[in-house]
Amino acid sequence: MQSIISIRDLTKTYAGGFEALKKTNLEIRRGEIFALLGPNGAGKTTLINIVCGIVNATGGTITVAGHDIRKDARAARDLIGLVPQELSTDAFETVWATTVFSRGLFGKPKNAEYCEQVLRSLSLWDRRNSKIMTLSGGMKRRVMIAKALAHEPQVLFLDEPTAGVDVELRQDMWNVVRGLKESGVTIILTTHYIEEAEEMAERVGVINRGEIILVEDKAELMRKLGKKQMTLQLHAPLAALPEALAQFPLELNAEGHELVYTYDTRSERTGITTLLAALADAGIRFKDLSTTQSSLEEIFVSLVRRSA
Repeated sequence: MQSIISIRDLTKTYAGGFEALKKTNLEIRRGEIFALLGPNGAGKTTLINIVCGIVNATGGTITVAGHDIRKDARAARDLIGLVPQELSTDAFETVWATTVFSRGLFGKPKNAEYCEQVLRSLSLWDRRNSKIMTLSGGMKRRVMIAKALAHEPQVLFLDEPTAGVDVELRQDMWNVVRGLKESGVTIILTTHYIEEAEEMAERVGVINRGEIILVEDKAELMRKLGKKQMTLQLHAPLAALPEALAQFPLELNAEGHELVYTYDTRSERTGITTLLAALADAGIRFKDLSTTQSSLEEIFVSLVRRSA
């Protein structure tokens, strides 16, 4: 698939010598939802700010739809919408005025119909004449998204877009994101709610200490790094694991009423058939079984620990 953002050997070193980004390489595909995950201070916001022209890189190149962000900064920036972490709006301006003004900043002709569409999609239309200072934190966050969408960008950066937003409003926002993707907008998001990345993103990148440590299709990442567990509900509790089962990665839980077997999804053989035979030989019967797989959050935590 064609890339819309190409980042090559990107570095950022601040005056004090701190390396925020180290030889970062990343390709963002046109029309995808890409989740960039990493702990606080990993370099997520620095990377976004450089692409958006807010912070200057120390080295490397970035192109947006073929436009170099240094040599052709205006053309590249016109293609990008940014929703930053911080709420920064004119408190005394109305929702409608700030949306229209944001569109004009990018030299776009007036289009009241489009601006109305944006505000309706974000459930802001009924508050279009309200001053921003009168809005709740969640509504102010939606105004930030409206401002970012006002000039019809091809790429939308969402830097912690649902921070401080209630669950219902968060769902509304992600419905908007899905609609934007369907219209062809490329979306790059950072979030502390990793379950959102698990639900929304097609690809996941993990950054830690200024370095991209992994970029992978979400489904493939879950397949490669996800551990599966099979839980057996026993007919009779066990006081301890029989010696005959010591070869298996088993845990005895729930006061001896459950056996939990952990296995690698990448292995050609899971060992389940052998385990069940061993249980039968040991006279251990079970009444039910269930399987679960590692969440994206668990995988993320293990990756960050591994790279520390």
